[in-house]
Amino acid sequence: MRNNESGIATLPRFIYLNGYAWLLLCVGAGVAVAPCYEVSYWLVALQAAVVLPCLRGAYSILRGWGDKKRKYRVLMERNTPELRPDTFTEFMQAPCGKLLVRLVLKDLGREDAYDSLALLEEPWSARLRQSCQRQKTTIRMNEDFKL
Repeated sequence: MRNNESGIATLPRFIYLNGYAWLLLCVGAGVAVAPCYEVSYWLVALQAAVVLPCLRGAYSILRGWGDKKRKYRVLMERNTPELRPDTFTEFMQAPCGKLLVRLVLKDLGREDAYDSLALLEEPWSARLRQSCQRQKTTIRMNEDFKL
């Protein structure tokens, strides 16, 4: 069974693809309702330091719904005739992307291919090392744009 882009915009899929946002929202709400002010007012500051990043993370994940629909459509178009594992490499690096990959594979009827795509995931230490490398930015001006 295949779903088009409007098929992804159903409530169960919205809940599934934003599962990590709901988790952060529940953690933030759970910490927020704890009566820390009865113990110490300093704990309220610690409570806010936990609640605010959780709510901010949940908001940013939920705000990306339009982008997820676009990526779903792109993955479906690129993999409809035949499965191209190289198109899934970027999405296998993040938990939310893995949920999207599972959904696309289910709609393509290729759920069994997830195990082979899981090999595309880079180890956590390699991703951390790569993200901590210094990058050099070079700006080149085209001669046509100089005054």
